[in-house]
Amino acid sequence: MKKVLFLAAVLAFASCKKENAESTNTVTESVSEGESAKAKTPEDLGKQLFESSGNCFACHQPDQKVIGPSIKEIAKIYKDKNGNIVTFLKGNAEPIVDPSQFEVMKTNFAITQAMSDDELKAIEAYIYSHLK
Repeated sequence: MKKVLFLAAVLAFASCKKENAESTNTVTESVSEGESAKAKTPEDLGKQLFESSGNCFACHQPDQKVIGPSIKEIAKIYKDKNGNIVTFLKGNAEPIVDPSQFEVMKTNFAITQAMSDDELKAIEAYIYSHLK
């Protein structure tokens, strides 16, 4: 009988803990949604996308070439050549920064093509913010 009571207590405790964890996740999700609902600058949103869902940061660093060119180099070349970063990220323009790396970049077009125009413009704003 003691074993049954002990097992019932453990199950009750575990189910309470699970409900508490779910409540915490819901609050966290609400805070995250609330944060994204706040008015952010395009640069802030661009940085968030660049470093997270866009996965751009894996190949592009602010000041140095890693796999791809640096963010500063991209910004400078696109500005100097009057290029359109958004059009490129949609897969509708030829590379102008480092054409030799284009095959590597093409693998990421599935990610950028799924983004909205506003998200791509935010990434563009973030890239251009490195010229300041």
